Amino acid sequence: MGHVVDVLILGAGSGGYACALRAAQLGLSVQLVEASKVGGTCLHVGCIPTKALLHAAEIADSARESEQFGVRATLEGIDAAEVVDYADSVVARLYKGLSGLIKSRGIEVVQGRGRLTGPREVTVETTDGERVLSAEHVVLATGSEPRLIPSVPVDGERILTSEHALRLDRVPSSAIVLGGGVIGCEFASVWRSFGAEVTVVEALPRLVAGEDEDSSKALSRAFRKRGITARTGSPVTGAVADESGVTVTLEGGEELRADILLVAVGRGPRTAGLGYDEQGVAMERGFVTVDPRLRTSVENVWAVGDITPGLQLAHRGFAHGIFVAEEIAGLVPAVIDDLGVPRITYTRPEVASVGLTEAAARELHGDAVQTLTYDLAGNGRSQILKTQGFVKLVRAADGPVIGLHLVGDRVGELIGEAQLIYGWDAHPEDVAPLVHAHPTQNEALGEAHLALAGKPLHNHG
Repeated sequence: MGHVVDVLILGAGSGGYACALRAAQLGLSVQLVEASKVGGTCLHVGCIPTKALLHAAEIADSARESEQFGVRATLEGIDAAEVVDYADSVVARLYKGLSGLIKSRGIEVVQGRGRLTGPREVTVETTDGERVLSAEHVVLATGSEPRLIPSVPVDGERILTSEHALRLDRVPSSAIVLGGGVIGCEFASVWRSFGAEVTVVEALPRLVAGEDEDSSKALSRAFRKRGITARTGSPVTGAVADESGVTVTLEGGEELRADILLVAVGRGPRTAGLGYDEQGVAMERGFVTVDPRLRTSVENVWAVGDITPGLQLAHRGFAHGIFVAEEIAGLVPAVIDDLGVPRITYTRPEVASVGLTEAAARELHGDAVQTLTYDLAGNGRSQILKTQGFVKLVRAADGPVIGLHLVGDRVGELIGEAQLIYGWDAHPEDVAPLVHAHPTQNEALGEAHLALAGKPLHNHG
């Protein structure tokens, strides 16, 4: 058995590496166990490569639609293999930077598959055999993986997960996307921009069901305009692949046919077979249950990110990792409020939000809720970009703004100010006097708060 380190982290994704970097910064000795590459899902098969594909999709649309701006460009086609290379180059640069940072902080990375084998002990299967590590504190950060459906057998050729879809070296002629959440909608948006016929099939009554209902409606409308078919309220009973495509059967017997099928029905926690159960770590539906300070049921064992119930977002895991490192070091950080974690769907148009939806606010406060919607038609920069959408504010009557919802191209970049407004319990009257630069989409946030504070300059609302 090796020497006992202060913090041993199982998994080097957003939650694990953030915890390692912060713990090392605070003078603690750290070991980081990773079966694949540091950076995890987000860097290698999630956020970063997906957003690179979405950027390529935006460029394709810009070329296709250039004449409306007086620019004569033509789209000659999409080289899918080149797009994948571009995404890979972005990932490679970030991976190199992250690896260097981890090394420079004196963090030991133990390569191999680790499992919890004692209350504060992890056994790692390395290429050189088993290695047993012990620590004062163990942080579980094993993340998530795509959820699968037994009746839809993934083969990596015709029936894909998001990880396969990222490596696709051709543009499909047609695609069915099973799941209308964030991942499904993002891939539907990319493939449509690349020229594919796309159908999204979702069992729930609306797309991006976790968002405010108005945001869902706006995205559905935009998808319809772009020629993306959305079949909501349509559970799938099975799928069969053959040499020329995939046949998908909906409840009720209707069949849909396409070149490929993407299974994007969410992500599940990666906790099976890792020894958590055997060591007495309390779990629920595969997730590790934690208290507000991210402690598990076992003393000095912590859990962060996607394996804990709640939003499965890289930046939430990142914040969790920093929180746990500071908690172990005795800094007593403030508890992370899931509602204050910003959410962005990088479709065209983008959907971004922070805080409560109108429905959730009404559940909490009854009729004592005010909403205001400011249409981007009144925003100069949005008109220049030729994008449609809105800023919707949800307010507790005579109180702070408790929900901000945005739809439109590039609105994901506005979520920083929206997050501050929510996080600091700002009233509309606090935001109204702030001067917003002109012409920016940021002004839409300013105008919306002016209107909610009772002094609209433009009669949108």
